Amino acid sequence: MSLRSQQHSLICQLAEVIEQTWQSHLELSPYPMPAELGYVEGRLEGEKLVIENSCYQTPQFRKLHLELAKVGAGLDILHCVMFPRSNYALPMFGCDLVGGRGQISAAIADLSPLSGDRTLPESYTSALTALPNGQFSQVRGLPDWGDIFSEFCLFVRPAGAEEEAQFLARVQKYLALHCEYAVRTTPVAAAQEAEIVAAQRYYCMKQQQNDKTRRVLEKAFGDEWAERYMTTVLFDCA
Repeated sequence: MSLRSQQHSLICQLAEVIEQTWQSHLELSPYPMPAELGYVEGRLEGEKLVIENSCYQTPQFRKLHLELAKVGAGLDILHCVMFPRSNYALPMFGCDLVGGRGQISAAIADLSPLSGDRTLPESYTSALTALPNGQFSQVRGLPDWGDIFSEFCLFVRPAGAEEEAQFLARVQKYLALHCEYAVRTTPVAAAQEAEIVAAQRYYCMKQQQNDKTRRVLEKAFGDEWAERYMTTVLFDCA
């Protein structure tokens, strides 16, 4: 039985949307990840912890990462990041869902700018501005390290099936826009790559400051393993 079939329905639906969008828009090939980190089992406070990773690469993206995780019956997680290659001036798509016991407690999605002035390309700004505003009753505040996120970052606690469907639809639009723009984009000049690499390193450094994720991994697998997983699987700065 696949892990997603045991998780909250929104996580299952979003995982399917992400993979279908990638497959329909991009030329996927396998991404070489350490075999021992593709599927991991551990224990967290007496509960079984399972982590399942799927990774791909494309001409435009050095790494497409989808992680699903489950802790007993009380915690379900989806984590997704699309890492552009250094010669493509593209934002970073990121999305996370955290839930359990029938409720999604946190849902975040963004197209984070990697430009030096921290702004999205005009084509993105125009398309995202034109999207209808969702109606969410519980909007959440960004973390202290959240200066990496754009003005279009959506961070909510969906209240019920209608708001979950709105979040799913918004993420699907973000993904489709991102993939469509990526395949039309041409590589930048070599002189611009250093700026892209620096911005991506900054993004990863900030994400590695997520203490909640790090504490869960440290409790289950130890400090050294958690550090390796955070810096080589979740947010590697290649």
